Amino acid sequence: MSIELPLVDMALAAGVPADAVIPFGRDRAKIDYRWVERLGAQLGHPETGSVEPGTNAAQPGRLVLVTAMSPTPAGEGKTTTSIGLADGLRYLGKGAVLALREPSLGPVFGLKGGAIGGGRATLTPAASINLHFNGDFAAIAAAHNLLAAMTDNAVYFDTHDIDPATVSVRRVIDMNDRALRAILLSPSGRLDSAGPGAGTHSNPGAHATRATGFDIVPASEVMAAFCLASSFSDLRERLNDMEVARTRAGKHVTAKDVGATGAMLALLADAFSPNLVATQEGTPALVHGGPFANIAHGCNSVMATRAALAMGEIAVTEAGFGADLGAEKFIDIMCRTSGLRPDAVVFVVTLRALRYHGGIANAARHIHNLRAVWGQSVVVALNRFDTDTEADIANVRTQFEGLGVPVAVSEHFARGGEGAAQLAAAVLGALDTPSRTTFTYPDSASLAEKITAVVRRVYGGASVTFAQEAREQLRELEERGYGKYPVCIAKTPASFTTDPKRLGAPSDFDVPVREVRLSAGGRFVVVMAGSVMLMPGLPKEPSALAIDVDAAGNVRGIH
Repeated sequence: MSIELPLVDMALAAGVPADAVIPFGRDRAKIDYRWVERLGAQLGHPETGSVEPGTNAAQPGRLVLVTAMSPTPAGEGKTTTSIGLADGLRYLGKGAVLALREPSLGPVFGLKGGAIGGGRATLTPAASINLHFNGDFAAIAAAHNLLAAMTDNAVYFDTHDIDPATVSVRRVIDMNDRALRAILLSPSGRLDSAGPGAGTHSNPGAHATRATGFDIVPASEVMAAFCLASSFSDLRERLNDMEVARTRAGKHVTAKDVGATGAMLALLADAFSPNLVATQEGTPALVHGGPFANIAHGCNSVMATRAALAMGEIAVTEAGFGADLGAEKFIDIMCRTSGLRPDAVVFVVTLRALRYHGGIANAARHIHNLRAVWGQSVVVALNRFDTDTEADIANVRTQFEGLGVPVAVSEHFARGGEGAAQLAAAVLGALDTPSRTTFTYPDSASLAEKITAVVRRVYGGASVTFAQEAREQLRELEERGYGKYPVCIAKTPASFTTDPKRLGAPSDFDVPVREVRLSAGGRFVVVMAGSVMLMPGLPKEPSALAIDVDAAGNVRGIH
């Protein structure tokens, strides 16, 4: 670890007041959310009319979003590139600060491994961040599962006239565990209606089993509320509104109704403050929240991004998977919610992914979307591997320059900030003509129109086929006033389509939508497209097989 300043001194040097820095041991800290709230109160928001649509007047610094082409199974290095870019900007004398998502244990022990960068572009303390970190995911899981427990308790004692068959809240765990996708549950604690523990009370439905299951924590509605909340009071309102069931008369029952919100907030109070760590080269990094982009909205917390913008000249953040998922949700959900706007976008490609997709077409469509659909100023970052040849790099550079976008080769993995200096310089050039953000669809469009707009304008598809259940769910949500919400489409990250085997840039395809769910806490509508699931499974040879602790107490094997 080559951090030049102790973490607290680093925060103070970045303008954070001493009473807002909460040390967590020697190499981690939190930034008090109340300081971040005060920052937010000083900023404008487009809904108030104080910020011109498309501009970044609500931001004290410049915001750079890192996204990518549709990835290979191993990923193309967005996090590593984000870290390298921030180090590269500081290498050029700019005050850069990172805002990134926290790793989930699912990928750490599953296929992709850790999420703190790699090589010379790495966050520290690496093992701690990849594993339990400061306990935020545990707090989010506990808050979510408390709500589920209190809902079933209300069913058991029949205190809210809940129809047991309508309970919709599932449990969560931060692990890839396919065995928990579908379970049978009984509020009485028994899968039969007789014997000890069955109890006697007025609700016969308390003994009825129901089919439910677990989702992974990054897909939790509490995670969405946590990451998109602009203040602790906003978080309270979002949790209040989470719907868990219906009464026998058909009235929707919320977390507020079952009395869970206060205790959920108590579990989340410490976690809501963004986490501060650093890169190997000493660049401050706010690592907070962790929704996946394929099954959730894919961005770190609004609180962390605002803190990063206040602490540096340039904040570097990323959105998960390819631009069709992460960048679309960053712009259509996160930017709408927060009032923040990216000033430039770094689009990560690798020669490996270009070969995987059979050429440049996949990347070209993403770049078109970033520029023509969302109004972004784009720089292509070629994340160089040690096996890449100069001839191949020159060929790819020529192809991207033919699209009219600047290209920078980045060697941050091997050389750290110095190796990312070319990319950092290109980003500074892009910031001279910053983005003017536009959305995929207007707020006034219906939910079905919003889904269709994403499919046609972003994915390149021709149509959407809604299952009967999905059509009925959309109709009900519109009737209840939720048509104003943005949509969060859950689909495979491997393709523009819902078929992970259709690589490249297919066109004129149909997207099947099987189900639509309200995320009242996230203030969006989740659209289940294709066969995507909210609980991943482990691969045949999970990364967990290689992880151990050596004789000195060091965690080894997280890749």
